[in-house]
Amino acid sequence: MQDRNFDDLAERFQRKVYGGLKGQIRLAVLWRDLEQAVLSGCSKPLRVLDVGAGFSQLSIRLAGLGHQVVVNDLSEKMLSAARLSAEQEAGVVDRISWHQGPFQSLSVDELGQFDLVMSHALLEWLAEPKTLIPALKPFLLPEGQLSLTFYNYHSLVYRNLIRGNFNMLKRPEFVPDPDSLTPGNPLLPEQVRQWLADAGLEIVGSSGVRVFNDYVTTLRGGNAVPEAVIEMELDYSRQEPYLWLGRYVHHICRLAVDTRCA
Repeated sequence: MQDRNFDDLAERFQRKVYGGLKGQIRLAVLWRDLEQAVLSGCSKPLRVLDVGAGFSQLSIRLAGLGHQVVVNDLSEKMLSAARLSAEQEAGVVDRISWHQGPFQSLSVDELGQFDLVMSHALLEWLAEPKTLIPALKPFLLPEGQLSLTFYNYHSLVYRNLIRGNFNMLKRPEFVPDPDSLTPGNPLLPEQVRQWLADAGLEIVGSSGVRVFNDYVTTLRGGNAVPEAVIEMELDYSRQEPYLWLGRYVHHICRLAVDTRCA
């Protein structure tokens, strides 16, 4: 396996996810979390690294607020689209440093450390997902925070149960359609929590991304009103047990404090 390059799926991804409600919900939840956990009370521009940034919507928004942003993605097409958006829609293309290539090519010696490192929906597309978190940790300043999202394996199982795709669930291992937007390595939340702990990172906040919208098959009542759906997704995204039904899980993390000598 190789890390997934989205050059062949960039246009489809932009249309099917960010061209509709799914992408709006994702961005609403992530931005709410970043505002409350990272940006609230911020008195100076932050240094931000966005790894696997894709279309870079959040990075472009952060650059527009005056933060210093470094963007990385493997896909040349996605970064080209992001640069175009940053230039024509937001006017911040020159405020962002653009790095096209694998995340493994990023260097702390070259880029330095950051107040905020973001990696959203990258983990599940990697050939070796467990290598990402240790690779990101050195980029964090001592008081820095990591914003991490990943595709939730439990949501994949639950959605297929609801839709009656039992044969898919009985397969010895999950094999996605290579031309689909379903990632090759959906992840168990407990597995990701262990990887974070092994890397010396602690979770300070969690949200589910799309905790009910992806399970809706009939648009009735409030589910037919996009603004109402986003409002309810935000309301339930941090509540147990709905959080863990999210299509994605979002963790805000920081370097763990060793209290043994405190």
